[in-house]
Amino acid sequence: MAGVIIAAAQFAPVAGDVEANVRTVSGLIRRAGAEGARVVVFPELALTGYEPSLVRATPALCLTETDARLDPVRQACRTAGAAAVVNAPVLTAGAQGRPSVTSLVVGPDGELLTRYDKRHLYGVEAEVFVPGATDGRFTLDGVRFALATCYDNRFPDIAERAAADGCTVYLASSALDADNDSFEEVYPVRARDFGLHVVLANLVGPSEAGPCVGRSGAWGPDGERIADAGPDREGFALAEVR
Repeated sequence: MAGVIIAAAQFAPVAGDVEANVRTVSGLIRRAGAEGARVVVFPELALTGYEPSLVRATPALCLTETDARLDPVRQACRTAGAAAVVNAPVLTAGAQGRPSVTSLVVGPDGELLTRYDKRHLYGVEAEVFVPGATDGRFTLDGVRFALATCYDNRFPDIAERAAADGCTVYLASSALDADNDSFEEVYPVRARDFGLHVVLANLVGPSEAGPCVGRSGAWGPDGERIADAGPDREGFALAEVR
């Protein structure tokens, strides 16, 4: 069976500039698609930067599922023939104007495949965002994908349910600084313990979490690194999964 190529993308967002970050995301989708990627996963809060306090102070930074500011992303997905997992503050019905930390999965046709709201909020996030209550799933090219966002990955039950639900790929959008031990103690462990391909997209550069250090990439089901985008450059790492 032919594999599916996934791109773990990374860049340094412009804090609070959704339009600029959408342009960067759209360009990376096109570049990754040209190299055969069928899924491109982006870091946590890629469209605003990881800036919870700025999001709280600037309601206009919150998006909706049908937001016109995402039109360039939708067009890039159609052009590239790739799905994109794009994370942003997205408004949540019934939450009195508060957003969630949301991954919107835009399909190769530009339509929304699914939405996943981060379940486990960390620190100041709980003052700004509403937690999600359901697991994220989508299927593309016969491969079932699970979604998780940063602190979610500290909770092994999310990966356990993903494996039990037939997922073979676990996509993690994160904002990790240099002191975070997740590169050694979380992502490879989730891969090995549950037999999953784990694909991480991490921010580069300054953020409210501290300086983020990239190293986006993937681990195979044995917990070994199979792709690494490096610590500081804009771009992506490609991993083939089956």
